[in-house]
Amino acid sequence: MEGRIGISDGDLIILDRHPPTDALAHDVLDLLIAQPQHRDVRIWLAFLSQDAAIRVGERLTRLGAVEAVTKRRMLSTETLYMPNSAAQRNAAAWAPARLANMLVRGMGMSISDRVLIGLVAATGLTRHVLYDFEAHRHAFQSLPSAVGSLPADLRELVEYTEASVGSVVTVGRR
Repeated sequence: MEGRIGISDGDLIILDRHPPTDALAHDVLDLLIAQPQHRDVRIWLAFLSQDAAIRVGERLTRLGAVEAVTKRRMLSTETLYMPNSAAQRNAAAWAPARLANMLVRGMGMSISDRVLIGLVAATGLTRHVLYDFEAHRHAFQSLPSAVGSLPADLRELVEYTEASVGSVVTVGRR
């Protein structure tokens, strides 16, 4: 989103090597720069997805948006990233409500918002944003145009994400 990378015909292209201010984005850009032989978007999505939940959780913890909560099971532990304060819960609830409101009202959306709604749809999380089919019927119908209005490389990112999620779901069902 900061103009550091682009996508063309399924390949990632480094557009700007200057490090982003966000630590996670900086780490990912460093990985892309260090591996110039690997440009296929699908390979990078598969690679980055391996520890994405942990890395994003840690990023949100650094920002004060969530707190790490360790749950113990009989033979293992699991770390969840939860909004534990009222401010964190309000912020977490506001994000999908804001997207739903923009879609329902047909409001103009920034490129970041359109990418976000495209990724929400691509990952099967639409029901967490548009939870009431009757009330949000119009919003469901406006999703394709919101994504379709993205620049070509960002549309490609959404499409490759959807394909990656679909292949993971398919393999998981075997």
